[in-house]
Amino acid sequence: MLIQRDTSLLLLVDLQEKLAPAIFESERVIRNSVRLLKAAQQLGVPGFIAEHCTGSIGSTVPEIRNATVSPIFFAKTHFSCTAEPGVLDLLREAGRPQVIVAGIECHVCVLQTAFGLREAGFDVFLAADAASSRTPENHQAAVERMRAGGIHTATTEMVIFEWLHRAGTDDFRALLPLLR
Repeated sequence: MLIQRDTSLLLLVDLQEKLAPAIFESERVIRNSVRLLKAAQQLGVPGFIAEHCTGSIGSTVPEIRNATVSPIFFAKTHFSCTAEPGVLDLLREAGRPQVIVAGIECHVCVLQTAFGLREAGFDVFLAADAASSRTPENHQAAVERMRAGGIHTATTEMVIFEWLHRAGTDDFRALLPLLR
């Protein structure tokens, strides 16, 4: 199953200031999340950003906040975005059955969100190189568990190239710097 830009949305989970420094390879996660956000904006893919308990772990990191002008932010206290009142309705309003998920921590909020989305009937794709945990072992265990539970795994470049579908277009040329 390929990711389609007309039927997908992007959900970034808890990429926040006080949590990010403790995350294994957080610079990679943030860099790839920015790439996904910029590509989503260029291609008209709706972007959503979850913020968990901002009073405790801060706001979304500036690199993500400044990456685009179009994402929709929402606050949450549940680990799973889908357990937060109104979030499933918000995502369903986009009318897109595929959700690309990335963020931190992969073995907690990302995993619980991915399974919640799958239970709600979405086709879920984890951008595994745009997700991580405090330890590589937790990240790897989460990826394996999600894959075994029916969550599709992809990389940032897989998502972007599947959204693009072909070379030689204005969109391809616009996104080429993100792919180099």
